[in-house]
This record gives sequence, structure tokens and C-alpha cells, in this order.
Amino acid sequence: MSSYYQHHVFFCLNQRDDGSACCADHNARAMQEYAKKRCKELGIAGGEGRVRINKAGCLNRCELGPVLVVYPEAVWYTFVDEQDIDEIIDSHLVHGKPVKRLMVDR
Repeated sequence: MSSYYQHHVFFCLNQRDDGSACCADHNARAMQEYAKKRCKELGIAGGEGRVRINKAGCLNRCELGPVLVVYPEAVWYTFVDEQDIDEIIDSHLVHGKPVKRLMVDR
């Protein structure tokens, strides 16, 4: 069975109330919004066979945060800024080459 989307990207936007590490503390929401906007600008966002950028609750990887995961490959990334997001979009989502320097262990 193939995936509906060519790439389905989930950004952890979890905010923890107890003060422990969480992706929301690392600008994850702004980076998710930026990725969604950038994919639309590039014309790769949309329905079947295209890229979908989604918000996610806790992905239980906060110690590595912020994190996002790209399916169907199940490649996990961390990121710092828009340049990292641009690199993930260009290399992985457009050209199919994961960005090793930003990958985190499953």
C-alpha cells in the first residue's frame, strides 16, 4: 500500500506545563508555519502525491527537540531556524535526499 502523500511532515508543537523540555520552547510553531508557507510557495503542497505539513501533539522526543518527522520514510529531524527548514524541504521533500546533519536517531 502506498502513501497518499509523497511526504507527510509532522512538527511536534507540544507545550509542557511542568517546565520540562518541549518542542514549543524552541520556536516549533513558527517553523511549522514557515514550512507550510514555503511548500505552498514552491508549489509542492497539496493533496494526493504532494507534500502535507501538519501540526502534531507530543511525539515523545522532546529531549531531542524541536523535532519533526517525515513519512512515509519515518525520518526524524531536529532544526534551529528557517535555513534548516529550507534545507529539509529542498533536499528531502523536493529531491528525495534526507539531510544527514539534521537527522536524529529513531
